[in-house]
Amino acid sequence: MKRKQRNPVPHNQAVCVTVTKGASPEVTGLSGYREELPSSWEQSRKRESAMENERFGVVRDSMEDNTLLQRAQLGTVRRASYPLPGADFTYGVKSYIQDGGVALALGQWNSIEAKTRLRKLERDYVALNREAVKSGLVTAHEHQVYRNHHQIWRPLHEGCTKPQGLNLPTNMTFGISTRPSTPIGDLLDHRYQRLWVEQQRVAQEALLLKSKEKIKKSKVQNTRTSLLRRYQPPGDPAPLWHLPRFEKVAAHLDTFRTPELRQKAFSAHHSDAVARRGLHGLGIYNIS
Repeated sequence: MKRKQRNPVPHNQAVCVTVTKGASPEVTGLSGYREELPSSWEQSRKRESAMENERFGVVRDSMEDNTLLQRAQLGTVRRASYPLPGADFTYGVKSYIQDGGVALALGQWNSIEAKTRLRKLERDYVALNREAVKSGLVTAHEHQVYRNHHQIWRPLHEGCTKPQGLNLPTNMTFGISTRPSTPIGDLLDHRYQRLWVEQQRVAQEALLLKSKEKIKKSKVQNTRTSLLRRYQPPGDPAPLWHLPRFEKVAAHLDTFRTPELRQKAFSAHHSDAVARRGLHGLGIYNIS
């Protein structure tokens, strides 16, 4: 049996791949050649999709309500995890007003009549007097005749009530209270001068007493002279203990050549020890 061969696509010819939903991909050339891709590609795509949605363990219905367990598919939004009402549910706020709805509003026109409110009026005497003066009326009789023939009204405000007066005592005196009179007798007798002198004397005595108490409480400051008077120079410390057989042993080494040089060196040391520190004058020099 001889197998029919298909015309291969030339190497220099462009090839395009067409993929439609629900169908296998196809290869189309410029010459109208069409060939289906092998089914292994579609099987691998289904296998990958199944691996993405694959779950291990027990799958419960409560997992559909958990937002953390929902996986967003490629190209789509994440599915809502909370339950929704049925198809016969109407969303929105229910209106309890039975007014006929839109059909009744389009079919007829209901107008609301404004209620007239009767307001109480009173005569405006200020406006009457102003208009009378503008007309050239001056005397009281002319003003009275003008009021009888002309009427100007103003609305009476019933809502606002006048504030009630304060309950003041009957013997209350209004105004600023008068300052008491100055005693002339005390001024002529120099009474205020004597009071001031007495207050100054008491304050001076209190200050003097306070200063004496402060002197008693404070300690006597020591001076250099008082410290030197009480200073007692320490005595020579007790010699260290030695074995009796080493006490009267003469020196084995004498660095001075002659006794005169020895005495001369010790006299120079004693004269220089005055400016040095230490008990025996062997320290550093006193700078201050």
